[in-house]
Amino acid sequence: MILHTVNKSPFEKNSLESCLQHAQKGSAVLLIEDGVFGATKGTKISDRVSEAMSNDITVYALEGDLKARGVADKVMDGVKLVDYAGFVDLSVDQDKVQAWL
Repeated sequence: MILHTVNKSPFEKNSLESCLQHAQKGSAVLLIEDGVFGATKGTKISDRVSEAMSNDITVYALEGDLKARGVADKVMDGVKLVDYAGFVDLSVDQDKVQAWL
C-alpha cells in the first residue's frame, strides 16, 4: 500500500482533502509539519478525516510537530501518534510514499 504524507495545513491548502479523496482502503496518511492541524478535533476537516478512518485508512500524526504547534492535546480520536522512528518505520513498511504538497 501507499504512505501518503501531508505537510500543509488544511486551512491554507487542499492537500489533505485531495489526499483523502485519492487514498485507497488500507493506505496510511501521515500528517507532518503544518499538516498536523488536520488531526485536530472540531475543525472543518475533522469529519472528513473521521470518514477516511472509518473507511480503513489509517491516519498518523507526527507527535513532535503536534507539540511544536501546541495542539497535542486536541488530537482526534483514532489518529495514531508517531515519533521520527515511527515515521521511518511507516516509510519502510509501505510499498510507496506519496507526498502531497
